Amino acid sequence: MHRQYYDTLGVPTDADDKTIKKAYRTLAQKYHPDRNAGDTAAEAKFKEVNNAYEVLSDTAKRKLYDEFGEDAEKLGFNEKAARGQRDWRGQGSPGSDGGVDMDDLLSQMFGGGLGGRGGFRAGPGAARGPAKGRDISAEMTLDFRTAVRGGERMIGIDGKQVTVRIPPGVRDGGSLRLRGQGLAGARGGPAGDLLLTISVADDLVFERDGDNLILEVPITLSEALRGATIEVPTLEGNVNLKVPAGAQSGQSLRLRGKGVTPKAKPAGDLLVKLKVRLPDARGHDELNDAIAALEALYTEDVRAELRGRVGAP
Repeated sequence: MHRQYYDTLGVPTDADDKTIKKAYRTLAQKYHPDRNAGDTAAEAKFKEVNNAYEVLSDTAKRKLYDEFGEDAEKLGFNEKAARGQRDWRGQGSPGSDGGVDMDDLLSQMFGGGLGGRGGFRAGPGAARGPAKGRDISAEMTLDFRTAVRGGERMIGIDGKQVTVRIPPGVRDGGSLRLRGQGLAGARGGPAGDLLLTISVADDLVFERDGDNLILEVPITLSEALRGATIEVPTLEGNVNLKVPAGAQSGQSLRLRGKGVTPKAKPAGDLLVKLKVRLPDARGHDELNDAIAALEALYTEDVRAELRGRVGAP
């Protein structure tokens, strides 16, 4: 059992999905670049936390990590071939079938086509001209704000670090193609491509709906009744928002252009969903009297429309 990623998140190796997600959210909030501007140590820790969560939050990846450690994250990794190599090493000698070609075994583990010099072996009758290398598929988990605003992330590919430029507005389940970052070509041919499938982690503040962002903001009863100007967060910082008098809980107010800004498309909006937060009236006679007076202002049954819809054919 490999422990490094569990230690990074501060969870036991038998932690369930809920525990892992809670630990990730806590650490992501603590080390997020927006809260630690210019702190390179916090930035590095934030990347470690995201990398650990990317693996441990995925059942299949977690299983392979538990068995093989970080080797399982190398692109083109083949678990069957890796088990074969492990068993061969455990025996301490080649098998009775005349030995094991370790070049073949290693090439099977990491893509099935790597030769001793990083190219493809040409079998009998194979073409002798240049051949493009194979494409590689992999997954990358992004924090919510990098996905929305764009940025750069590093990914390890066959022992080297490659910079991935994230376009603003990339969606959960979307994909990116990095040309020339796949397996090496044969006989001077071009390298294949790296195809990244994007997984976007939840944010602590915002939700996404297409190119719009949704933000739930509590307001007091007085602010709802009388109206108010309140401060709300956006991706670019706090702004003032005018709450109209008579605002209802669940009502949404729109801040135009404060949502996702995808490349070559108009920016989305930020939808601020109001949530009226009531005070605790228990034990406060004056407040209870005020509530009774407020109740007397209702001139109609507030649930009449609902009952009408329920009883409709």
